[in-house]
Amino acid sequence: MKTWSHRWLKSVNHKDIGTIYLYMGLWSGVFGLSLSHCMRIELSHPGEWLQVGYMYHSIMTMHAFMMIFFFVMPTSIGGLGNWFIPLMIKIKDLSMPRLNNLSVWLALGSLFLMCMAFLSSGGLGCGWTMYPPLSNSEFMDGLPIDLAVFSLHMAGMSSIAGSINFLVTIFNMRMGALFFMSLNPMLIWTLFGTSILLVTSVPVLAAGLTLLLLDRHFSTSFYYPEGGGDPILWQHLFWFFGHPEVYILILPAFGVISHILCRSSAKLHVFGKIGMSWASMGIAWMGFLVWGHHMFVAGLDIDTRAYFTAATLMIAVPTGVKVFNWLATIFGGVYSLKHSHPSTFWAVGFVLLFTIGGLTGVILANAALSTLLHDSYYVVAHFHYVLSMGAVFAIFGGFWFWFPFWTGMVPRKDLVLTHFMLTFIGVNFTFFPMHWMGLTGMPRRYQDYPDIHSVWQAISTTGGFCSYLAMGLFISAIWEVYLVQRPLLFAFFVRSESEYYGTGAGEGNTVLPCGSHTNSELPKFVCYKHKEKKPYYVSVIIWRFLSKEWKPQNIKFASPLGLFGERVDESEEL
Repeated sequence: MKTWSHRWLKSVNHKDIGTIYLYMGLWSGVFGLSLSHCMRIELSHPGEWLQVGYMYHSIMTMHAFMMIFFFVMPTSIGGLGNWFIPLMIKIKDLSMPRLNNLSVWLALGSLFLMCMAFLSSGGLGCGWTMYPPLSNSEFMDGLPIDLAVFSLHMAGMSSIAGSINFLVTIFNMRMGALFFMSLNPMLIWTLFGTSILLVTSVPVLAAGLTLLLLDRHFSTSFYYPEGGGDPILWQHLFWFFGHPEVYILILPAFGVISHILCRSSAKLHVFGKIGMSWASMGIAWMGFLVWGHHMFVAGLDIDTRAYFTAATLMIAVPTGVKVFNWLATIFGGVYSLKHSHPSTFWAVGFVLLFTIGGLTGVILANAALSTLLHDSYYVVAHFHYVLSMGAVFAIFGGFWFWFPFWTGMVPRKDLVLTHFMLTFIGVNFTFFPMHWMGLTGMPRRYQDYPDIHSVWQAISTTGGFCSYLAMGLFISAIWEVYLVQRPLLFAFFVRSESEYYGTGAGEGNTVLPCGSHTNSELPKFVCYKHKEKKPYYVSVIIWRFLSKEWKPQNIKFASPLGLFGERVDESEEL
């Protein structure tokens, strides 16, 4: 019998580690939402409620760090990735379980350091971008910046360790037939692209943070103009990480939404599966080419601005492929408030609100318009429509979709639907008025503002209260499930492509709630010879050696006992 400490503190089980990530993300999300509530109270009317100016900026900075690095990333990558990568490719665990344990403890340690930085004297008043000279020793001397830098270093090490583990697992432990692009579930593709982005971009952020520490404590001048340095160097290093970070946050959400829409519309697979896969990889690749659109007012020459404008607009192409394919997947399905699964509403809401955020992003991609709207509330509205209503909606949708799979219990549908409607109304009331505030010239990160913006700020604060109420309802719905313990009798998980090919998350063929390990050994695939119904094992399949006669529909999953319960002769040569 394992003790509590042995299971949770020393665990190398992918499901336990994924659960730790989910708990960590839940706590950080509630804390980050509470900080945003404090900001909305401050901005509800002109004047100052927080009498100390740096306190508002410290709350704003901590809100961003909590939501980006300790809510969305641990939940969508650490939580869902650890849970479903082994299940979707039918393996026992990740390739390096002890490295997985190290990554989760590095993440928890970085969360502790970031909270210590927030509570230290002076707080984090430099903004989450940590631009010099605001983060230099003359302006922010003391412990908070150093603790935040070390926290980000630890979070980066955790992300790199977890991403390497994911990449090695997907490459080396998948079954040979999973090389087929049409067989890989979309969540695997998006987590694969996310892992590549993390391994490539996080070291650049680490280099920039190291140079910042050297400037603060060892008298170097990388960012000091007085010593020959340039603060614009930090912007290049930070945004070379920062823009891929946007896709790091949203790519797992794409996979979750594709999975939910596929199931809720009773489709075999998402519309345009191969195109969706290439679109995910295209978004990941192009994310490295557009960091300069954050710096249109930093003195870039006209040719550079023209390039970044064109490159940023090109990202709308693979993103549009995804949106139209989601709409095509939804088309033909039967939906109703009474019979549809609650996660369906989260997925449809994601598609709608993410599209609005994407359209405002196309506007900001234009160098001339971006110069006018730079650092205004229009930018705040844009990235919150993409992340607060994109990544967060996908997290909530995935949570309620897989909640019976995790616990074997069913939440009350009316509570989940009320949670969705309150959240949908709250976030739109909060962030849609910010478009008008930005167009009328209100800059972001200001504690006080002219009376002309007071009506829109009051509406935005009302929406913030609604979102905070929705979070309370979310926690109440979880508490109600464990209080009543309503068992799962009929699974919602309908037949889909992943179950058809035996590569799904195991919802349809797993005892609920699932045990510590779903698969005890690496499975194999069985292939049918063309025009013959005699199966044979395929241990390794290489793309260039595949004959045209070997199609994905001719490949079935085989248990150790053989296909359809019959033992397969392994002695036959390929």
